[in-house]
Amino acid sequence: MTLEYRYKLSNSKNDEKSPLLLLLHGLGADENDLFGLVPYLDDRFFIASARAPYNLPYGGFGWFELIIGPDDIGVNIKQFEQSRLKILQFIDEIVEEHDLDKNRVFLCGFSQGAMMSMSALFSEPQKFAGVVAMSGRAMPEMLPENKDPDALKDFPIFVTHGINDPLLPIENGRATKELLENLPVDLKYREYPMAHEISPESLSDVREWLTQKLTESGKGS
Repeated sequence: MTLEYRYKLSNSKNDEKSPLLLLLHGLGADENDLFGLVPYLDDRFFIASARAPYNLPYGGFGWFELIIGPDDIGVNIKQFEQSRLKILQFIDEIVEEHDLDKNRVFLCGFSQGAMMSMSALFSEPQKFAGVVAMSGRAMPEMLPENKDPDALKDFPIFVTHGINDPLLPIENGRATKELLENLPVDLKYREYPMAHEISPESLSDVREWLTQKLTESGKGS
């Protein structure tokens, strides 16, 4: 497989192929980090948590080198693009490996993982049924050139961000909101009184949103 990962089988009682929820962690973490969310998420999902491909010198893994300045953030574009392609390839591999429903693939990313989730969506929206982006940032350069914006029409996206985030300040969440509001997506945006983290309140909202969108897919049990 292109990426290392952990997974939990779906508990769905019907005979249909299981939907996939792919978790993408933040900088310095690994596949075990977001896997702790599994007990709190809809058990109809086959849930996989992937490990980013780049080893970090101080431990953990990253999707790309991230440079945070006082007013903006910069990325290693080459690593960013390589990780985006790896994620897209990995989705094809895991769908085939576990015989999952390729029409019900959801992404849920935190921080760098949120950036990768939105970039993967923008490049191949037909692969996905919904995206959750927690404490990340969508940037204009993520949007591919010469793509039909109608490909994102009514696509469900849920963006969460902490008002007290010291690593990716709330301005990043609001910039993401502004960018997405200029696209024809079905956007839900919420801010929470939290730092660079996933609070119980935000996790509860994420679970509720994912459950709703899975059910709206028309095949939820």
